[in-house]
Amino acid sequence: MPHGKKAGERCVQLLPDLRCALFGKPERPAFCASLRPSAEMCGSTRDDALAYLCNLEELTR
Repeated sequence: MPHGKKAGERCVQLLPDLRCALFGKPERPAFCASLRPSAEMCGSTRDDALAYLCNLEELTR
């Protein structure tokens, strides 16, 4: 997504099993590679992590 993605828009590189298709590849965007998850961001479940990310997207909309 050379121009980024809108809040709430699914990344085109997200695989059906929710893994990144570019993880570990040199073409992975610098922003994605620089994202360092924290305990606060991840929570204790996948739903916690998604809620956190959705909130970030809403705040930066």
